[in-house]
Amino acid sequence: MATTDPARLPDPGSAPGMTDPASPPGHRPGPAGVPDVFGTARLGPLTLRNRTIKAATFEGMSRGALVSDELVGFHRRHAAGGVGMTTVAYCAVQPEGRTERDQIWMRPEAVPGLRRLTDAVHAEGAAASAQIGHAGPVANGRSNRAPSLAPVGMFNPQSMRRTRAATEDDIRRITDAHATAARLAIEAGFDAVEIHLGHNYFASSFLSPRINRREDGYGGSLENRAKVARGVARAVRDEVGDRIAVLAKLNMDDGVRGGLRPEESVQVARWLQEDGSVDALELTAGSSLLNPMYLFRGDAPVREFAAAFPQPQRLGVRLVGKRFIRAYPYQEAFLLETARRFRAELELPLVLLGGITARPTMDLAMAEGFQFVAMARALLREPDLIDRIRAEPATPSLCVHCNKCMPTIFSGTHCVLA
Repeated sequence: MATTDPARLPDPGSAPGMTDPASPPGHRPGPAGVPDVFGTARLGPLTLRNRTIKAATFEGMSRGALVSDELVGFHRRHAAGGVGMTTVAYCAVQPEGRTERDQIWMRPEAVPGLRRLTDAVHAEGAAASAQIGHAGPVANGRSNRAPSLAPVGMFNPQSMRRTRAATEDDIRRITDAHATAARLAIEAGFDAVEIHLGHNYFASSFLSPRINRREDGYGGSLENRAKVARGVARAVRDEVGDRIAVLAKLNMDDGVRGGLRPEESVQVARWLQEDGSVDALELTAGSSLLNPMYLFRGDAPVREFAAAFPQPQRLGVRLVGKRFIRAYPYQEAFLLETARRFRAELELPLVLLGGITARPTMDLAMAEGFQFVAMARALLREPDLIDRIRAEPATPSLCVHCNKCMPTIFSGTHCVLA
């Protein structure tokens, strides 16, 4: 898929901003020839009806680690609301890789329910993607009744237990499990899989120099630390070929001292591009383990998070939650500045995530050479926002970035203001 060369585009930062209050700083209409965000687009072997993607947000609607009617309805609403593709989150590749026990893990028993979900999405004209991955140190060992895995043994504040250092056999097993999960996704009717390489989940934790203190061939240099991510992506591509699209969600910045930074992440992205293992990268940031709000700019709902946890975690969140659940100011396209470096150095199609709530922001993403935009919180507030913006470009989002939707992932993800 051809990309727009950012070097040929006007510098948005050199122009005054638009008067629309939702416009990000420096936005102006893109030049002729820039893709229309509502036009059809190719993603690997897949054609999407438009360039908008419902980003993966754990739904909390999979009791027994299987698809529920509520989960089907959740994604049907987003498909009916106009997105080009909706992403089911998150489908663990192994049972110990879940962030909690009721999360879906990819196995034959899950396929019929997932097929029902993809059929519902397709009936509304959208594509369906399955986010596959292993939570690694973010997994809740207490809930899963199995030790969570990390590059090295470490304390997990979410489960109040220590992780176990992954062995080379674990790495091979988890890599193979990604390929199996991708095959099951095809059986379930998915049009794409999104490999989770972000947020300090398993592959991302190996990329992090702060977390990965190994002294074997999976630690030390960036090339060693990237072996898990590259191996997983290669295994998935070898399994699916060109039958479905393959995306990867990659951290640009862990948002923590000593974590993965853009200068290393862009090299990982180059390797994934050279490997030919993915059709696109969705650029993300933050650590679910160490700094989750780095991705979710806006208010920090510490009280609501505390109420969602059982004791003793509830008390711990109340006492030290403000150190962990930090507030970052919200602005439109808040990851764009970092993502520009990736766009300038890669030919691979890129998905811009973070603060995409209005037509001017979408147009800016297209003008700067991004092929797709991904949205999450704004669509929780208004599942039909895409159709409404298509009909009237000046439509504002009702999302106020209070982030009170985040603690609802434990009981069924929703906007508390809707």
